Amino acid sequence: MRTDIVHIGAGELTYEIRNIVNVGMQLKKMGVKVNWENIGDPIAKGEKIPSWMKEIVAEAASEDLTYGYCPTRGMEETRKFIADETNARGGAQITPDDIIFFNGLGDAISKIFGFLKRTARVIVPTPSYTTHSSAEAAHAGDRPVTYILDPNHLWYPNIEDIENHIKYNPAVAGILIINPDNPTGAVYPEKVLRDIVRLAERHDLFIICDEVYQNITYNGTTSVPLCTVIGDKVPAICMRGISKEMPWPGSRCGWIEVYNGHQDPMFEKYINSILNAKMVEVCSTTLPQTVLPRIISHPEYKGYLRERIKRYEKYSNIAYDILKNVKGLLVNRTNGAFYMSAVFHDGLLNNKMTLPIESDQVRKTVQNLVDGPNIAPDKRFVYYLLASTGVCVVPLSSFATDLQGFRVTLLERDEAEFTKVFKTIASGIEEYLASA
Repeated sequence: MRTDIVHIGAGELTYEIRNIVNVGMQLKKMGVKVNWENIGDPIAKGEKIPSWMKEIVAEAASEDLTYGYCPTRGMEETRKFIADETNARGGAQITPDDIIFFNGLGDAISKIFGFLKRTARVIVPTPSYTTHSSAEAAHAGDRPVTYILDPNHLWYPNIEDIENHIKYNPAVAGILIINPDNPTGAVYPEKVLRDIVRLAERHDLFIICDEVYQNITYNGTTSVPLCTVIGDKVPAICMRGISKEMPWPGSRCGWIEVYNGHQDPMFEKYINSILNAKMVEVCSTTLPQTVLPRIISHPEYKGYLRERIKRYEKYSNIAYDILKNVKGLLVNRTNGAFYMSAVFHDGLLNNKMTLPIESDQVRKTVQNLVDGPNIAPDKRFVYYLLASTGVCVVPLSSFATDLQGFRVTLLERDEAEFTKVFKTIASGIEEYLASA
């Protein structure tokens, strides 16, 4: 074209969690039986939505108002319900006007990073959930600025590393926290959150905190809500949604809660720009907003959520017990969300390792995919694991990190099948490493 139409940050938009599906579907057509352990969709892994929840949605769908627009910020009744719940936790107090609904947190993330000044950076964790790191990098047209989550210390943030990045990079305007974390499954202690808040206050920064897994914790851990530690000075955006907790990922329903939004005129103007962008779209989807208070207030909701959390706790320990003794692999027990990340020892992987693949067609396809000097070593392993065993996981290097490993979900409902999957991964690792 006569004029370059490609955004400067277009090359930073990647999402290997779904990219690998293309490879899996390609191999599936060649006869590989694929077990999808790459994406956090409980429904796709067989989660059964209880009849009482379906009845609430069906009843709401019969109401004419759920077919119309809602206010730009979101349904007034729902925002009041959420504000009351947040305020009951103590700490930062909000009003319904401090809440804005989006078509899923992906929509919120796109606008939160997209409406930042291009030279303003938000430091994100490494490894980091791809939607956050890609959106931040795309808005700036550069690689993400990252701080370390330490696999040798339960995947907790390295506070010194955060402070050093802030000190020596004046472009940093905000800090992203994901708690409970995706992709690691870590749940941060209160002290870690308070330390980050203190850094933000000292350096005049704002905080973005993704709390979509806030109520999915186990193994004796509890996720501390940002609102309880933020204080009354640091501006912050808390991100929440219903896709994982209810779970209803297909609803595309998420929201942000703005804390201390009027404390800084520049931050207030920034939030207004996000609201105005939502106004241009008119509003977010009405139906899921309408049913949100009805579902969460239902007498069976807490029991249903507890049952799911109990299963994730059990499966997190099964997975940990299988992988913890695999030589060359560093694994932490998952305590929140429903993911586990495992890391290969530094320098262990090389481009000569393989796994046996029966089909010549499948083998040649994988060899073509991994051929070349720029393929990440863990991506090579993931492709061979997929082709050889059918187990589809995500390379850890796709989560904005130099660490080599993989992320896998804990969502398989059948315990025997779940155990089989992780034993397959363990034996696949051992065979792969032995092939060097």
